[in-house]
Amino acid sequence: MERLHNHHLPNNFIWDIIIIGGGATGLGTALDATTRGLKTLLVEQSDFAKGTSSRSTKLVHGGVRYLAQGDIGLVKHALRERGLLQQNANHLVNKEEFIIPCYDWFSVVKYLTGLTLYDWLAGKFSFGKSKYFSKKETLAIMPGIKQQGLKGSIRYYDGKFDDARLAINIAQTAKENGATLCNYTKVVSLLKNSNNEVTGVEILDTITGETSKQSAKVVINATGVFVDDILQMNNPQSKKLVRPSQGVHVVLDKHFLNSESALMIPKTSDGRVLFAVPWHQHLLVGTTDTPLNEHSLEPRALKEEVDFIMATASAYFTKKPKEKDILSVFSGLRPLAAPTNADGDSTKEISRDHKLMVSAKGLLTITGGKWTTYRRMAEETVDLAINHANLHATPCITKGLKIHGCNNVRGDHHLDIYGTDRKNIEALALNEPELNEKLHPHFPYLEAEVVWSARNEMAETVEDILSRRLRVLFIDAHAAKEMAPKVASLLAKEFKQQISWEKDQINIFNNLANGYIYQSELIEEEPTVAKS
Repeated sequence: MERLHNHHLPNNFIWDIIIIGGGATGLGTALDATTRGLKTLLVEQSDFAKGTSSRSTKLVHGGVRYLAQGDIGLVKHALRERGLLQQNANHLVNKEEFIIPCYDWFSVVKYLTGLTLYDWLAGKFSFGKSKYFSKKETLAIMPGIKQQGLKGSIRYYDGKFDDARLAINIAQTAKENGATLCNYTKVVSLLKNSNNEVTGVEILDTITGETSKQSAKVVINATGVFVDDILQMNNPQSKKLVRPSQGVHVVLDKHFLNSESALMIPKTSDGRVLFAVPWHQHLLVGTTDTPLNEHSLEPRALKEEVDFIMATASAYFTKKPKEKDILSVFSGLRPLAAPTNADGDSTKEISRDHKLMVSAKGLLTITGGKWTTYRRMAEETVDLAINHANLHATPCITKGLKIHGCNNVRGDHHLDIYGTDRKNIEALALNEPELNEKLHPHFPYLEAEVVWSARNEMAETVEDILSRRLRVLFIDAHAAKEMAPKVASLLAKEFKQQISWEKDQINIFNNLANGYIYQSELIEEEPTVAKS
């Protein structure tokens, strides 16, 4: 999947669809469009899934919380999509057992009833039956859980996945089906005709500095928390469509829970749900819901968010995690519908369903939603684009379309996450034995994976590799910094770059990684939290 610089894009060519944004929604839309026979271009200002789509709680789920809010329709659709996603990307989507500890009998009845409904809504896509476990059974499954007052637990099943890896595989699938995808390509303006209709985009290749103009019958704004930036290019007076809400995750050593099962805390002090999920041999704990007034590509956790996660986890874990135990902390921004009332400061009440609209003639906007429903959002978006621009297209086929890498063999080898590509990486390590070395003594990742990602997964930078191809930055920020020089050296050789490029890459990555290392004294108390 070699990189396409702007000057390789065709001149005087009219695309059917240009998609702005390379997260879950944009990539899903590109895949849907190209498999319907539409000439499709996707541009992403940074790397694929750089924003929200690499920063999720790693759950493929119907949303137990939405069930509690009575949003049955959203849950039912999401459970169906969960089932389809497991079938189509089974190298990345695993069934996960979740345990809800109950410290009173009312909770036992309430959660068992609710989750039995959850299973029923899944229908033929059910992952397994919910069940009550006694205190003794609960402690056998999850020895790290607080025993005092424990009445038992409810087990239910949901999905777990690697979000950024899925994004890359969807990008590969779209490309294999004829779409053109460019990362590190920023939209600098919208092109318009004399009737003020949107007819394309002007783009900047942020690596080469070159610009080009690309025409399309319809442009799709799928930029998540950045949708308003694109809407203001169309109309500087346009009202804000989204309000970012920050979700923070803390990563700990897995011995704090000492279980293969995930923990679900159904009611925290702020009325949210908190998860502790085993992920890449570590424990991911989150998330929060903090309204912010501004968005960025690298949001930072607030001290009170980390304190809240740690305090909530400590109330349920036998072994209390301390600040020094935090291996990485990362934040993601949800693009929630901007509240229309003056006191709209609660984000957990805003529906997580997506919004799809015609923003101008030739410009559609899709925002909101969640990873699990990306395929359905894409189908609806392309349906609207076809109607809006009178495009000739075949029916949607993504319900049964296998994502790149999908295979039925599932082991516990770290390369299994590549699915069918595992054999290619092993062959690379065999043909070039110097690449069969580990990047770090405490992690299984091989030098061959770096070279593979540079050649086949459009990775351009040390950050692309350590954040989104190998996920190390999200698991252990110190270890990621230790791997950076080796990764920079491998990429420099691959891209035929000078030593100065290599040094720049290491410096840029170290500065970034410092933001994932939790040092409470360096974290701002209140940067731009929204005030009512």
